[in-house]
Amino acid sequence: MGNSNRTMVEHRLDAEGADQLLLAGVNDQNMQELARIFGIRVVLRGDRVILSGELEPLERAVPVTQHLIEMARLRSPFDVSDVARLAADFQLQGGGPPPTHEELRIALPGTRKIIQPKSQGQATYLEAIREHDIVIGIGPAGTGKTYLAVAAAVDALHRKRVKRIILARPAVEAGEKLGFLPGDLQEKVDPYLRPLYDSLEDMMPADRVQRALEDRTIEIAPLAYMRGRTLSDAFVILDEAQNATNAQMKMFLTRLGLNSRVVITGDKTQIDLPRSSGSGLLEVERILSGIEGIEFVYLDGADVIRHRLVKDIIRAYAEAEELESAKDALHEETV
Repeated sequence: MGNSNRTMVEHRLDAEGADQLLLAGVNDQNMQELARIFGIRVVLRGDRVILSGELEPLERAVPVTQHLIEMARLRSPFDVSDVARLAADFQLQGGGPPPTHEELRIALPGTRKIIQPKSQGQATYLEAIREHDIVIGIGPAGTGKTYLAVAAAVDALHRKRVKRIILARPAVEAGEKLGFLPGDLQEKVDPYLRPLYDSLEDMMPADRVQRALEDRTIEIAPLAYMRGRTLSDAFVILDEAQNATNAQMKMFLTRLGLNSRVVITGDKTQIDLPRSSGSGLLEVERILSGIEGIEFVYLDGADVIRHRLVKDIIRAYAEAEELESAKDALHEETV
């Protein structure tokens, strides 16, 4: 009886000039994701995107689909996770289009890649990097903390705002004992630094990365290598800062020289230090907040740009931790 009152409609959108492969996605995955999110039928036929279904979800789907068509016309790449994020952003904006943050776009030299924030949190983060000497980005995995920082560093080097890039990470085992690693010292620490190499190689041609590493325009090193140095005319990134000890963090921050930028990234939920060692990330959050020139940016699940399930996984872990904390508090009260 209830089904007879539903209004079924069809809406055709002009997609002329759009890159159809980009718009549809691999095996039509982008169109399938639109259909899944809004509970409608979506078909790309020639220069038309045909939406059909009930009136209310169709009305919400139309502006999102139109935005995707415009992105495909501009050859701006997107995938299934971007479709889901865009739909969520439209909902947060009350049905209006989310901000594009054109002024924060980074065109990477030597590639055709454009890096731009995909959420309001990421936009705030990139803007903070542009405006402050020290930025501390805190948030869960997949929010683009390291990737965006490396993009900003490559851009600064290309524009000659700095003379070198220095990428550092604490060499701390992530919850498992790796045992003896063969090779010289550099070969032993390279596994810890691999994610930084990956980000860099995604943004610069391989031969240019190799030359920059050889002439030390770009340096990738364990945090311990920073001791005793003064880092001037440099864009310095400390990644996985939750695994820096308090002493290491103080040492790192006092390396800052003239005309240098520092970005520190970390995830407070993934501390791999022994319980006896305090996390330097937690300490700087406590004692450096409010200092002019130092900006803290907090990213969350809404800024995750990996597979859409990553958001759900992060949310599930957070809920489980809250429940466990509540149980512990209740236990303490009853003891």
